[in-house]
Amino acid sequence: MDPKDSKDSMEVAQVPPVGRPIMAVGGGAFSLDAGLGPLEEYWLALARRVRGRGRPRVCYVGTASGDDATRLARFRAVFGDAAEVVDLALFERTVEDIEAFLLGLDAVFVGGGNTASLLAVWRAHGVDRAMRRAHESGVVLAGRSAGSICWFDGGTTDSFGPSIEPLMGALGLIPGSHCPHYDGEPQRRPRYHDLVQRRVLPAGLAVDDHAAALFDGSELVRVVAAHPGPAAYRVEPGVDGAVETRLPVDVLAPAVES
Repeated sequence: MDPKDSKDSMEVAQVPPVGRPIMAVGGGAFSLDAGLGPLEEYWLALARRVRGRGRPRVCYVGTASGDDATRLARFRAVFGDAAEVVDLALFERTVEDIEAFLLGLDAVFVGGGNTASLLAVWRAHGVDRAMRRAHESGVVLAGRSAGSICWFDGGTTDSFGPSIEPLMGALGLIPGSHCPHYDGEPQRRPRYHDLVQRRVLPAGLAVDDHAAALFDGSELVRVVAAHPGPAAYRVEPGVDGAVETRLPVDVLAPAVES
C-alpha cells in the first residue's frame, strides 16, 4: 500500500463527519517547534474531510500575539508542505473584505496570546461577525489557549496580568466557559474550580495541554490527545465545591510519513 493511502485511511477512520467543526486545543500542541504532530495532523485531516480538498487552504490568525511575524513564519514552515497557508493580519491590515476572505478558506487556526486584546481587535474590524459566518458555512475553526477560549462564552485568562482572572463576552459559538492549560499551569485548575463554584464563570470545559475538544456547532463530539495522559473535563458547581468529570479520550495514532 502506498504510504499516502495509509495516511488517508487513518485520517478517514479518525475524523468523524462534522458540519460546523470547532477544535479547541488546550495548549502544548501547535507550539510549532516540533513540526507536525498528531493534533496538527488531525486539524489538517478535518480540513480535508470537511471541505473536500486534498491540499486545504488554511489561515493563521495571530491577533492575540499582535500579528507576531516569527509565529507566522513558524506556522508557514510547519504547514507549508501540507497546505496552502495564508494569514489574516489586522495590525497592518491587508484584507479588505474579511468575511469573503474567511469564507474562501478550508480551516482557520487562531494562535495564543492575549484573549481580551484579541476580542477587542476582532470587534473593531468585524472579525467576530465574519467568524460566525465562516462557522455557519463549515470552515474548520480551531485555536490554542486564547485561540480556544474565543469560541466559548468566556473562560480563564492571564490577559490582565500574571494572575488568572475570569473573562466573559467571547464569541459564544460554544455555550459555557473554557479553561485551557488545565494541567500545564498549576494555578489553572484550582482557580477554574473556584470561579465556577462561585458562579463567576458558567460551568464549562477544561482541556489539558496536548489535548483538544472537537465540537460540531455547540455539541461536543470527541476529545482527542496527542499521547496517553492528557484529557478534558466537565467542570460544574457542586454542593461542597466544583465537580470535575473526566471525559473519554481518544489517543490519536502517530502521524504517518508520506
